[in-house]
Amino acid sequence: MSALTIYTDKDASTPVWHSTEASEIQQQLNAKGVRFERWQADRDLGANPTSDTVITAYQHAIDKLVAEKGYQSWDVISLRADNPQKEAMRAKFLNEHTHGEDEVRFFVEGAGLFCLHIGSEIYQVLCEKNDLISVPAGTPHWFDMGSEPNFTAIRIFDNPEGWIAQFTGSDIAEGYPRLA
Repeated sequence: MSALTIYTDKDASTPVWHSTEASEIQQQLNAKGVRFERWQADRDLGANPTSDTVITAYQHAIDKLVAEKGYQSWDVISLRADNPQKEAMRAKFLNEHTHGEDEVRFFVEGAGLFCLHIGSEIYQVLCEKNDLISVPAGTPHWFDMGSEPNFTAIRIFDNPEGWIAQFTGSDIAEGYPRLA
């Protein structure tokens, strides 16, 4: 179940707000300029869908975002617990960073935890199947795929070269809850 937990950036021990209601999550995030939506596939994707099958199933929604925001490219990323590089990949994303473009992810299956450092608050967004999140350019954040990753997501980019991170050097991410 999708969830949003908000903490202050000074105290990771006590949440100041929590919800698993999609409309409440959307309202909280939209107020901070973060897009959160629920999408549905227009067909059954079956077990282990190919990248082409995933893109085809959501092309109508991708096209709307492209028309609205001018995004230039998209792809599909899948990561499973049996990936020999899973620990290194997890560690890379656990450090607070920003991007010069929006970071747009749509979860086709599985889950991931986006942690956004907005002002004096940390917004932990547990994204699961059917969740779209768009983290605005310049927003400090980190991502946790968990110790046993299992997700497929569509990534949508402003920049045809894709994901480019600028790490902040902050160790703030170390103090907040992680995905199991």
